Amino acid sequence: MAVCAVLALGVLTAGCDQLERDTPVPGGSPTAGGATGGPASGTPDGHAVSPLDNADGTRPGLAPVTSDADEAKALRIIGDVPTKGRGPKTGYARDEFGYAWMDTADGVPLAHNGCDTRDDLIRRDGQDLRFRSGSDCVVVSMTLHDPYTGTTMKWKKEDAADVQIDHVVPLSYSWQMGASRWPKSKREQLANDVLNLIPVQGRANSAKRDSGPASWLPPDKHIRCAYAVRFGQVALKYHLPVTPADAKVMRAQCGG
Repeated sequence: MAVCAVLALGVLTAGCDQLERDTPVPGGSPTAGGATGGPASGTPDGHAVSPLDNADGTRPGLAPVTSDADEAKALRIIGDVPTKGRGPKTGYARDEFGYAWMDTADGVPLAHNGCDTRDDLIRRDGQDLRFRSGSDCVVVSMTLHDPYTGTTMKWKKEDAADVQIDHVVPLSYSWQMGASRWPKSKREQLANDVLNLIPVQGRANSAKRDSGPASWLPPDKHIRCAYAVRFGQVALKYHLPVTPADAKVMRAQCGG
């Protein structure tokens, strides 16, 4: 909130770069009930937007980065992210980032709109939405393209855990990289900022846990550069470093 090997520091060869970009990670082909397509299915039907065209996260989904020019832009973003070692997890608790899906975090898009953050994300990324009677917030069924696995899911609220909201930069990761010293209001922003949140297949999100990119990448290799860009965008917005190993893997996903 699977495992690409943690790489030794140093210069990657072109062959290693290609290996990092293409090697499946454990848990790399989960398919939820009701899902169609597969991990290599790539782009949905145009609903998703490239992170390069969605710097505030208010537009839906996560579309692949495909052109050489866009990969160059992606590498510039990733290259601006500072690096440092990962600190201890001492003192981390989810409550340090506010209660889950609060609508009252200041300074982030879609806050204070009367819908909780989870509902905002489902409305942003889902299609064929059906709402609870009398509500403009609570979605009871939808179609969701999961960028992490490349599958399209038919979801109903009674199977709520089949879709989970991923924190691209996991909260415990951010805690270890400096958020433990932030004021709580800033941690609440990170936890509820739509830039850092993507509805995905529940099993893929569970496999990720609190991993950085050196330990977990999306199973669908087509989306990995976009994922690295989004991880970098969040890190830059919140002045968070990433580990040197994570930075190296992020660059590799975009041909660096």
